[in-house]
Amino acid sequence: MGKFVNNIEEFFSFCKENEVEFVDFRFTDIKGAWHHITYCIDAISAETLENGVPFDGSSIEAWQPINQSDMILKPDVPTAFLDPFTADPTIVVFCDVFDIYKGDLYEKCPRSIAKKALKHLSETGIGDVAYFGPENEFFIFDNVVIKDEINESYYRLDSDEGEWSDDAQYEDVINTGHRPRTKGGYFPVMPTDSTVDLRAEMVQIMQEIGLEVVLHHHEVAQAQAEIGVKFGDLIEAADNVQKYKYVVKMVAHLNGKTATFMPKPLYNDNGNGMHVHQSIWKEGKNLFFQSGEYANLSKTALDYLSGIFKHSAAVAAITNATTNSYRRLLPGFEAPRILTFSSQNRSAACRIPYGAGEAATRLETRFPDSSANPYLCFAALMMAGLDGIKAGGYELVGPVNEDLFELTRDDLKERKIPELPDTLRDALQALEVDHDFLAPVFSKEFIETYIDYKFETQVIPVEGRPTPFEVKSTFSC
Repeated sequence: MGKFVNNIEEFFSFCKENEVEFVDFRFTDIKGAWHHITYCIDAISAETLENGVPFDGSSIEAWQPINQSDMILKPDVPTAFLDPFTADPTIVVFCDVFDIYKGDLYEKCPRSIAKKALKHLSETGIGDVAYFGPENEFFIFDNVVIKDEINESYYRLDSDEGEWSDDAQYEDVINTGHRPRTKGGYFPVMPTDSTVDLRAEMVQIMQEIGLEVVLHHHEVAQAQAEIGVKFGDLIEAADNVQKYKYVVKMVAHLNGKTATFMPKPLYNDNGNGMHVHQSIWKEGKNLFFQSGEYANLSKTALDYLSGIFKHSAAVAAITNATTNSYRRLLPGFEAPRILTFSSQNRSAACRIPYGAGEAATRLETRFPDSSANPYLCFAALMMAGLDGIKAGGYELVGPVNEDLFELTRDDLKERKIPELPDTLRDALQALEVDHDFLAPVFSKEFIETYIDYKFETQVIPVEGRPTPFEVKSTFSC
């Protein structure tokens, strides 16, 4: 597993050995979507890989104006891998975006921002590497229907695993009745778990493209799944999320199904999270480990966590980046919205994994989800954590070992345990006033662009649309 090439010379040798016909240059936009431009292999030279390829930055949402549209994709050659889905041999290369007008990495390129975050970590002297291990959950559906018009709106997500299919009539097969039921999907075997082979195919292809896969399993909700991938440094982990999501969606697609990482697609069942394991290291030493302390956590680790919780509302605007994210963060669905920490306890916003020795001691923030841009998500978490370390630690509630899901909102207020914001609007408004901790990695221009973009594409459109439940509950008022 890991890299297939280390430099430009190896890149061309690898392409020759695998009879590559096309080079696919990929980059990530603000919302986290992958974009690509494909060149014939004969049109690519060592000079191309060194200098980059041009593209139109004005055609990407919330990026460049039309009068300053020319930008450069800078290939990161060691990220290259063979695309497992194209009909003709194609090699994929991750790219950073270079701003020709400022002569530097583009301040709105998420991958470039993440690289600046790692550079900032080194410059602080606090650490020299940050490890991240995301856990991306997803749903696999058989069919999706969406209607969004001026006088009507609805959606229907279908899966044979859903209990709503109990009375479904199939043409060629019987209705077996084996279903995980609401909140009943954690670890059942076949035939209740109907996606074992599909997940196995995803795992095999992930391994082919360099991901180190540990496990796969059915998740708590109906039609929900997870595949466990080994951690990496900040950039590698974010790159892996892009590869992971690509494989999951494509394997589902090629098998006549569809996959989504949407945080809360099903009402009244669990949603998709992206739990993020993280630790800071320096000179080969895990700075989060201190033997004999609570869960073997050092003061540095607790200071780091206090920074994340201190800036949690602003951080949530990046880690929980859609209005749908906050439909997941509701009491009663294993939603870790309560800002405290605990060893083993999955009801807290931060869990300390059980049995971790010196090398594995880490924090697991459980509130982020996969609607977040992974580069921005990991960078924002780290910048908030570093602020906590620089400040010598902020006030921190915990550890709390009881089941926090049993506490009422009044209980939380009485015990002064804070929570995450209730909506994306609240989170974005917090980011408007609390973003100094993100500087100098996130520029002021980027923060303003990000906030405006999320208001325009998420908050205002959603707030302006009546929902079926609103019509049901208020039509006769």
